[in-house]
Amino acid sequence: MNAIIDPVRRQVSDLHQELVRYGLVVWTAGNVSARVPGEDLLVIKPSGVSYEELTPQNMIVCDLDGNVVEGEHAPSSDTAAHAYVYRHLPEVGGVVHTHSTYACAWAARGEAVPCVLTAMADEFGAEIPVGPFALIGDDSIGRGVVDTLKGHRSPAVLMQNHGVFTIGKDARAAVKAAVMCEDVARTVHLSRQLGEPLPIAQADIDSLNFRYQNVYGQPQAQ
Repeated sequence: MNAIIDPVRRQVSDLHQELVRYGLVVWTAGNVSARVPGEDLLVIKPSGVSYEELTPQNMIVCDLDGNVVEGEHAPSSDTAAHAYVYRHLPEVGGVVHTHSTYACAWAARGEAVPCVLTAMADEFGAEIPVGPFALIGDDSIGRGVVDTLKGHRSPAVLMQNHGVFTIGKDARAAVKAAVMCEDVARTVHLSRQLGEPLPIAQADIDSLNFRYQNVYGQPQAQ
């Protein structure tokens, strides 16, 4: 089992440093988790531990009900939310939560970020939606994330008065979505200081998203 879990521990630990590098978190806030391939397990950061103290060894292994399976620390306070997402969206391999500044400003207003940039059409294929207000500690946040994103193109949701949750096929994809969410939230905010952003036609959003998701980048090895 360690041969399966250890690479996930290492990846989750390393990806937390990307949240710091891109300025998406402060102090000990925020978290990354990853599903353990082939197992009903997830790996997530410990609660309240400084980012500079995170290591593969102190990542926490939990089951998909949020119960600790392996680890010496209490898991993130958002573990129940992450576990709910994994239970109800089997295609998701990674979940990220941040309190990034500009995205949180939209969340505080309860306002979706409109899809007015080609980069948004590429990554999100739609507006970044707003999920309901929910208290931390149980699976209420996870329920809001799933209810908002199920059937939606966007891998990111702004939970009202709270912050960003993103999903991905793996943890790296979820981190990328969190980085891009903050980037476009900032740009669209600045655009609105100058006037009303110009909309992009839905057909063009569809075309841009299809190209980016299916054509962009290097061909995958067979």
